[in-house]
Amino acid sequence: MLGLIVTIIIVGLIAGALARLLVPGRQDISIPMTILIGIVGSFVGGFLGYLIFHKDAQDGFLQPSGIIGSVIGAVIVLLLWTRLGQHRAVRR
Repeated sequence: MLGLIVTIIIVGLIAGALARLLVPGRQDISIPMTILIGIVGSFVGGFLGYLIFHKDAQDGFLQPSGIIGSVIGAVIVLLLWTRLGQHRAVRR
């Protein structure tokens, strides 16, 4: 169980960091928030992959397609986060 949690955190960090590199502009978020965006992005990428390809994690969680899906999901989550953050900042 501990190994799974550590793996989720590491994959979240990698996916979140790659998403931050791929999304243009400045993101004023911390490392824990980067990990959280990566973890949420992993769930979003997995859900989208399931909807498109109708396959789940029966063959294991650490697959190249799963990591790519995690990065794509993290990019989507980061874009939503930055857009909602800008919208909220304008209202103040």
